[in-house]
Amino acid sequence: MADVSPFWTFSLALYRTPGVPAACIVLQDECGVDVNVLLFALWLAKEGRALRSDDLAEADLAISAWRNEAVRPLRAVRRFLREPHAAMESPAAAALRDKVKAVELESERLQQEALFALKPAANWGEACDPADAAARNISACAAMLKVVFPDAPRQALLEAFESLRSRA
Repeated sequence: MADVSPFWTFSLALYRTPGVPAACIVLQDECGVDVNVLLFALWLAKEGRALRSDDLAEADLAISAWRNEAVRPLRAVRRFLREPHAAMESPAAAALRDKVKAVELESERLQQEALFALKPAANWGEACDPADAAARNISACAAMLKVVFPDAPRQALLEAFESLRSRA
């Protein structure tokens, strides 16, 4: 694997925190969140940057074609393979699902690397205390999408963010 950005490293650590995967799936499936954009917002919060919804719209637009043409179709195939067609052998379909899952993860890593490369962290938003920036950036994601995030996933992300910061 190529060199990875601090953003990818942060994302992996945050995503491994209990409660984060479930929170991200809820926000993705129920609110239309691109989890990579949300994780980018949280990484920028860690860097002490508070964003506005137009900052996130800029980032979202930059990677939207990749998300729509690569990440989402791979996710759809992986999800379809959870319960393969009756004519398919279950072990063979499971092996294929594992391969698709690995390719999907790589497509998400590439998306994150593209987000990271857009511009230096210091050029996003405004300087802010990381804890405050995390809450503001989650709100900016919701505002960009014109949705209200449910409290439970929002709280899970904020708690995970603080937990990760305290371990650093």
